[in-house]
Amino acid sequence: MKLLIVSVGHKMPGWISDGYAEYAKRMPREAKIELIELKPEPRTTGKTTEQIMEAEAGRILAALPQGALVCALDERGAAWTTRKLADEMTGWMGEGRDVAFIIGGADGLHDTVKRAAHKLLALSALTLPHAMVRVLLAEQLYRAWSLMHNHPYHRE
Repeated sequence: MKLLIVSVGHKMPGWISDGYAEYAKRMPREAKIELIELKPEPRTTGKTTEQIMEAEAGRILAALPQGALVCALDERGAAWTTRKLADEMTGWMGEGRDVAFIIGGADGLHDTVKRAAHKLLALSALTLPHAMVRVLLAEQLYRAWSLMHNHPYHRE
Protein backbone atom coordinates (compact mmCIF):
# COMPACT_ATOMS: atom_id res chain seq x y z
CA MET A 1 0.00 0.00 0.00
CA LYS A 2 1.17 3.49 -0.83
CA LEU A 3 0.00 6.62 0.91
CA LEU A 4 0.10 9.45 -1.61
CA ILE A 5 -0.10 13.09 -0.71
CA VAL A 6 -1.19 15.04 -3.78
CA SER A 7 -0.53 18.66 -2.95
CA VAL A 8 -0.92 21.86 -4.94
CA GLY A 9 2.21 23.87 -4.29
CA HIS A 10 5.91 23.58 -4.92
CA LYS A 11 9.08 25.36 -3.87
CA MET A 12 8.15 25.12 -0.21
CA PRO A 13 10.20 26.79 2.52
CA GLY A 14 12.96 24.59 3.93
CA TRP A 15 11.20 24.08 7.25
CA ILE A 16 8.13 22.66 5.45
CA SER A 17 10.23 20.30 3.34
CA ASP A 18 12.27 19.24 6.37
CA GLY A 19 9.20 18.66 8.52
CA TYR A 20 7.50 16.57 5.84
CA ALA A 21 10.69 14.58 5.15
CA GLU A 22 11.17 13.79 8.84
CA TYR A 23 7.83 12.00 9.15
CA ALA A 24 7.91 10.44 5.68
CA LYS A 25 11.25 8.76 6.40
CA ARG A 26 9.86 7.23 9.61
CA MET A 27 7.21 5.29 7.72
CA PRO A 28 7.88 1.59 7.09
CA ARG A 29 8.19 0.05 3.62
CA GLU A 30 4.66 -1.32 3.73
CA ALA A 31 3.17 2.15 4.27
CA LYS A 32 5.46 4.56 2.43
CA ILE A 33 4.33 8.11 1.92
CA GLU A 34 4.88 9.57 -1.54
CA LEU A 35 4.48 13.30 -2.17
CA ILE A 36 3.16 14.46 -5.54
CA GLU A 37 3.58 18.21 -5.84
CA LEU A 38 1.50 20.01 -8.43
CA LYS A 39 2.29 23.43 -9.78
CA PRO A 40 -0.28 25.99 -8.65
CA GLU A 41 -2.13 28.01 -11.25
CA PRO A 42 -0.54 31.47 -11.63
CA ARG A 43 -2.44 34.21 -9.79
CA THR A 44 -1.27 36.93 -12.21
CA THR A 45 -3.25 35.91 -15.30
CA GLY A 46 -6.46 37.74 -14.45
CA LYS A 47 -8.36 34.51 -13.89
CA THR A 48 -11.07 34.38 -11.25
CA THR A 49 -10.65 32.26 -8.13
CA GLU A 50 -13.14 29.79 -9.60
CA GLN A 51 -11.10 29.49 -12.81
CA ILE A 52 -7.89 29.02 -10.84
CA MET A 53 -9.42 26.29 -8.67
CA GLU A 54 -10.87 24.59 -11.75
CA ALA A 55 -7.47 24.54 -13.49
CA GLU A 56 -5.85 23.10 -10.36
CA ALA A 57 -8.65 20.54 -10.11
CA GLY A 58 -7.75 19.23 -13.57
CA ARG A 59 -4.14 18.72 -12.47
CA ILE A 60 -5.20 17.05 -9.24
CA LEU A 61 -7.58 14.61 -10.90
CA ALA A 62 -5.01 13.75 -13.57
CA ALA A 63 -2.42 12.95 -10.86
CA LEU A 64 -4.60 10.47 -8.99
CA PRO A 65 -3.66 6.83 -9.54
CA GLN A 66 -6.42 4.64 -10.89
CA GLY A 67 -8.13 2.59 -8.21
CA ALA A 68 -6.84 4.62 -5.27
CA LEU A 69 -9.10 5.57 -2.41
CA VAL A 70 -9.27 9.37 -2.52
CA CYS A 71 -9.45 11.48 0.64
CA ALA A 72 -9.79 15.22 0.03
CA LEU A 73 -8.76 17.49 2.88
CA ASP A 74 -11.15 20.32 3.59
CA GLU A 75 -11.94 22.24 6.78
CA ARG A 76 -15.61 21.22 6.39
CA GLY A 77 -14.81 17.51 6.15
CA ALA A 78 -15.26 14.82 8.79
CA ALA A 79 -13.17 15.31 11.91
CA TRP A 80 -11.39 12.05 12.65
CA THR A 81 -9.41 11.23 15.74
CA THR A 82 -5.99 9.67 15.38
CA ARG A 83 -7.54 6.40 16.58
CA LYS A 84 -10.11 6.57 13.75
CA LEU A 85 -7.34 7.26 11.22
CA ALA A 86 -5.42 4.25 12.55
CA ASP A 87 -8.54 2.06 12.25
CA GLU A 88 -9.09 3.24 8.68
CA MET A 89 -5.43 2.63 7.83
CA THR A 90 -5.71 -0.90 9.18
CA GLY A 91 -8.59 -1.52 6.77
CA TRP A 92 -6.76 0.07 3.85
CA MET A 93 -3.68 -2.04 4.51
CA GLY A 94 -5.86 -5.14 4.62
CA GLU A 95 -7.28 -4.26 1.21
CA GLY A 96 -3.83 -3.41 -0.17
CA ARG A 97 -5.35 -0.34 -1.77
CA ASP A 98 -3.38 2.85 -2.37
CA VAL A 99 -4.76 5.93 -0.64
CA ALA A 100 -4.40 9.45 -2.05
CA PHE A 101 -4.83 12.45 0.22
CA ILE A 102 -5.47 15.70 -1.63
CA ILE A 103 -4.32 19.08 -0.36
CA GLY A 104 -5.62 22.03 -2.33
CA GLY A 105 -3.88 25.26 -3.16
CA ALA A 106 -4.21 28.65 -1.55
CA ASP A 107 -7.87 28.90 -2.58
CA GLY A 108 -8.81 25.36 -1.52
CA LEU A 109 -10.33 22.58 -3.60
CA HIS A 110 -12.76 22.92 -6.46
CA ASP A 111 -16.11 21.14 -5.98
CA THR A 112 -15.26 18.64 -8.74
CA VAL A 113 -12.38 17.34 -6.61
CA LYS A 114 -14.55 17.14 -3.50
CA ARG A 115 -17.22 15.23 -5.42
CA ALA A 116 -14.64 12.82 -6.87
CA ALA A 117 -13.27 12.01 -3.40
CA HIS A 118 -14.43 8.96 -1.49
CA LYS A 119 -13.91 10.77 1.80
CA LEU A 120 -13.79 14.42 2.81
CA LEU A 121 -11.60 14.93 5.88
CA ALA A 122 -10.66 17.86 8.09
CA LEU A 123 -7.37 17.99 9.97
CA SER A 124 -8.73 20.90 11.98
CA ALA A 125 -11.72 23.21 12.17
CA LEU A 126 -9.17 25.97 11.73
CA THR A 127 -8.15 27.15 8.29
CA LEU A 128 -4.57 25.98 7.89
CA PRO A 129 -1.86 27.12 5.48
CA HIS A 130 -1.86 24.52 2.69
CA ALA A 131 1.91 24.08 2.92
CA MET A 132 1.72 23.23 6.62
CA VAL A 133 -0.99 20.66 6.00
CA ARG A 134 1.46 18.29 4.29
CA VAL A 135 3.60 18.28 7.46
CA LEU A 136 0.61 17.76 9.75
CA LEU A 137 -0.77 15.01 7.53
CA ALA A 138 2.56 13.17 7.33
CA GLU A 139 2.87 13.37 11.13
CA GLN A 140 -0.66 12.05 11.62
CA LEU A 141 -0.07 9.17 9.20
CA TYR A 142 3.07 8.25 11.13
CA ARG A 143 1.21 8.61 14.44
CA ALA A 144 -1.63 6.39 13.20
CA TRP A 145 0.87 3.78 12.01
CA SER A 146 2.65 3.88 15.39
CA LEU A 147 -0.69 3.45 17.15
CA MET A 148 -1.53 0.45 14.96
CA HIS A 149 1.78 -1.18 15.95
CA ASN A 150 1.83 -0.27 19.66
CA HIS A 151 4.85 1.93 19.08
CA PRO A 152 5.51 4.30 22.01
CA TYR A 153 5.36 7.44 19.81
CA HIS A 154 1.62 7.76 20.36
CA ARG A 155 0.28 8.23 23.87
CA GLU A 156 -3.33 8.38 24.93
